[in-house]
Amino acid sequence: MAHINEDFLKLPGAYLFSEIAQKVKTFKDEHPDANVISLGIGDVTQPLAPAVVEALHKAADELASGATFRGYGPERGYDFLRKAIVENDFIARGINLSEDEIFVNDGAKSDTGNFQELLAKDVRIAVTDPIYPVYIDSNVMGGRTGVLGSNGHWSNVVYLPCSAENGFAPELPAEEVDVIYLCYPNNPTGTTLTRKELQKWVQYALEHDALILYDAAYEAYIQNDDIPHSIYEIEGAQRVAVEFHSFSKTAGFTGVRCGYTVVPRGVAAKTEKGDRITLNPLWNRRQSTKFNGTSYLSQRAAEAIYTPEGKKQIQATINYYMENARQMREALTNMGFEVYGGTDAPYLWVHTPKGTTSWEFFDTMLHKAQVVCTPGVGFGPAGEGYVRLTAFGQHEATAEALKRIEKLAKHKEN
Repeated sequence: MAHINEDFLKLPGAYLFSEIAQKVKTFKDEHPDANVISLGIGDVTQPLAPAVVEALHKAADELASGATFRGYGPERGYDFLRKAIVENDFIARGINLSEDEIFVNDGAKSDTGNFQELLAKDVRIAVTDPIYPVYIDSNVMGGRTGVLGSNGHWSNVVYLPCSAENGFAPELPAEEVDVIYLCYPNNPTGTTLTRKELQKWVQYALEHDALILYDAAYEAYIQNDDIPHSIYEIEGAQRVAVEFHSFSKTAGFTGVRCGYTVVPRGVAAKTEKGDRITLNPLWNRRQSTKFNGTSYLSQRAAEAIYTPEGKKQIQATINYYMENARQMREALTNMGFEVYGGTDAPYLWVHTPKGTTSWEFFDTMLHKAQVVCTPGVGFGPAGEGYVRLTAFGQHEATAEALKRIEKLAKHKEN
């Protein structure tokens, strides 16, 4: 009989968002007439930009003709998209990258979860707490997290608490670590790191020969000029950091599926013998073996984001969501909630009423207001006592949800 990878058995329960979906389904089955509004899972609601739709139609027409049909594409991505990415996302910001350092994917989640495959099982990882669950879960599957303790922490993982007390800016590790996961603008807290704060992390990695895995999926929502859009805006980062990007929230590609990963030629890791191996060709080898490339349609759609029309249309959608975030932050603050994030990110991190756990507040919101939120504890022990709300809803639905939450809050006061 085949033996399974028992590291999978260490995973606790269901994936956070699957568990939420099941709870919401159960509620809807029991209350078929309920109008449930989701401010929980970060899916988008606005349609694709016209420039993107036009590009999709054109690409589909190309595939319908023998003269322009395309089959398997290059694993790294088509040259036309990688060129657009380099010119618009990096060179335009004064960052010198080459096209062969860009790997187009089907969304940041895949690569943030898969990149750990290049690393030895005995590397010590550090994560912020709270954290996007994929970073931890993928390392559990990879056998490098140890044992899950009663405090919700894995024994071989170094946790970097992020709280209101430290402004949700993690302190540098007190012990030696090999790999550091950073996500900014942050999911779930919606907070950011300034250029000066991010410089500390790059400097730490340079001094300690550590690798930073930097998730920049929400960089398009940054409003503040002092917040870096890429870690490569920091000198030296191209020697220590791999960066992940997504078009899911930037351009509504949650159903189209496209993003990219940057693996600079200067980033390396050591063998047991101490030899330094560049990660770029290793990642290319991994992708060539396990990934057949992102669809031609998706890549043409992504290319359209970088056209003058596409840029304007995408920015209009981002502004739409950030207006939701502004209204949510203002309304919830006026209701007496402690609210963080929502200014440079589409997420708001909301403190639950005193003495109420994350899941208790989730249940109250669902059953009393028919509004879905995400329990903060699902992102790690430091998330207990918070919920994450997203600004990706429609204006009307978001306004209605806020009315319901206000009514619920007033009822609690009485």
